[in-house]
Amino acid sequence: MLHYASQILPSLLSGAWMTIKIFFWTLIASIPLGVVVSLGLTSNIPPLRWILKFYVWLMRGTPLLLQLIFVFYGLPIIGIIFQRYDAAIFAFILNYTAYFAEIFRGGFQAIPRGQYESARVLRLTRGQTLRRIVIPQVVKIVVPSIGNEVINLIKDSSLVYVIGLGDLLRAGNVATARDVTLLPLVLVGIIYLLMTAVATFILRRVEQHYRAWR
Repeated sequence: MLHYASQILPSLLSGAWMTIKIFFWTLIASIPLGVVVSLGLTSNIPPLRWILKFYVWLMRGTPLLLQLIFVFYGLPIIGIIFQRYDAAIFAFILNYTAYFAEIFRGGFQAIPRGQYESARVLRLTRGQTLRRIVIPQVVKIVVPSIGNEVINLIKDSSLVYVIGLGDLLRAGNVATARDVTLLPLVLVGIIYLLMTAVATFILRRVEQHYRAWR
């Protein structure tokens, strides 16, 4: 069994690397975009709020699996063609930006209005108010919710299997079908558990840091 595990491990690790890349780029792009969208959701421009609310409603109200299929298989019908990897990244960023936007919107609304008024008294610009006063407090508020979505993102990355991308789950399924054994899927589960364990450890450290911040 150990010999067989050593034989299939390279393909599983290759799939895990694809999973990590999707996770990393989705996180790097969707968190800043989520902040921007959340600011739009709380803006004083009604048309902008309506458009962004519709976007968030659409992304959160439909399955990520459907969004992946639509981007890769549906958009080519109207001439918009993505490679498999690009389609996965695009769909994941669109989806997770909406979730992060709602989290950050709640964080921004939790900040007392008096903080903004105090910033105006100190003659701080809106940008300075956000950078120096508001965003540090918002981050402290939203870190637990962000952490939940980060863990979900690791597991959701397995959905790229539906568009034929060679991720961790696909590598495990191929090995299981070829060799008629459940060991590859067991190893896949272990690798996912290790990835979520590492992410959980990092997130707890971040939470502890902001919990100690005053």
